[in-house]
Amino acid sequence: MGQNNRLDFVRFALEQGVLKFGEFKVKSGRLSPYFFNAGLFNSGRSIGALAQFYAQALIDSGVEFDMLFGPAYKGIPLSATTSVALANHPDLGRDVPFAFNRKEAKDHGEGGVLVGAPLQGKIVIIDDVITAGTSVRESVEIIRAAGATPAAVLIALDRMERAGADDALSPHSAVQEVANTYGIPVVSIASLSDIMQLLEQETSFAEHQTAVAAYRQKYGV
Repeated sequence: MGQNNRLDFVRFALEQGVLKFGEFKVKSGRLSPYFFNAGLFNSGRSIGALAQFYAQALIDSGVEFDMLFGPAYKGIPLSATTSVALANHPDLGRDVPFAFNRKEAKDHGEGGVLVGAPLQGKIVIIDDVITAGTSVRESVEIIRAAGATPAAVLIALDRMERAGADDALSPHSAVQEVANTYGIPVVSIASLSDIMQLLEQETSFAEHQTAVAAYRQKYGV
């Protein structure tokens, strides 16, 4: 299932307009030949399908886990929908608890920054992509403070690219930095190499293959 799940996800992201080819100025200031915006999975059917891809990637990874944690704000719908997908999964069918944090502490009701199931056991942090790793750092701190263990980070796409200015590129990608810093695996539904594989297989996208390959040559890990 592993490889099929990866390529099927790239196709699905293209169909949904979440993945686009062309020329895009990204946050880092680079001109990227592709753009991926998981915020565009914004309808019931599309986020339901996205959650099934997350669930399958997590199962395929073999990571042992007890619950999911979604960093605010993007991780909130991801943790909720992926736990539904895990409960309905034909091979797993496990009722997996989830929790997420608020950006601001609440001073009434149950208070605090955590919503959902109590943090315990091995916890998978779920997010869309890792750019600076800030939300991962905050999540790891929250999980450890609760006496639980961060088990993995689960993301939609690993861009597999190095950070920094063109003349001072970091030796590792943001994903590698997170894995090295916290000693936990980063599981992605798909990566730049899966996008490249699809470009090789689908002749309709052949025109973009050279640009993506050149970008990977320059910035890839």
